[in-house]
Amino acid sequence: MLSYYELRKGVQFIYEGQPYEVLEFRQMGKSQDVVVAQTKIRNLINGKILPKNFHQSDVFEEAELRKFQAKFIYANRGKFVFSYVDNPSKRFEFSEEQVGDTAKFLKTGQEVEGLIFEDKIINIILPVKVQLRVKEAAPGVKGDRAQGGYKTVTLETGAVINTPLFVETGDSIEVNTEKGEYVRRIEKGE
Repeated sequence: MLSYYELRKGVQFIYEGQPYEVLEFRQMGKSQDVVVAQTKIRNLINGKILPKNFHQSDVFEEAELRKFQAKFIYANRGKFVFSYVDNPSKRFEFSEEQVGDTAKFLKTGQEVEGLIFEDKIINIILPVKVQLRVKEAAPGVKGDRAQGGYKTVTLETGAVINTPLFVETGDSIEVNTEKGEYVRRIEKGE
């Protein structure tokens, strides 16, 4: 069993019979010295995010999830198709809502972790950092660089993120999938 104090970002637990993951956790003091945790939790089965308050007396069952290696095959009409890495003929799919915001960083052939809950595949987890190629980038504007500039680029997966001005079309960059942010340039394009 998990206590209120163990509910931190990334912890997976059972709430109302379904597995959830804590996305955000903040302790808030209320009147009469009652401490409440304001959280955002994501349902690992359907991908829905809920704001939820928990009290110090609350206890939770830890979610028993098994992980396995999977590979992203393709996306079509809001469906994302995956297969087991060791058995490509064994396929499964999720909706865009289930995969969540990280779907925009999926590229064909990419390996991810699959989650199994009660002998059923419920979701996938992308690596925290992925390498993607810049498909489109406007030229950097010369001028005041005292603050350091940013520009919007389009990645090979169609995702649009902000990068420093020196990033150009064809560059390989590393992206944080949790925050949707540029991390660093891996390789300069030709």
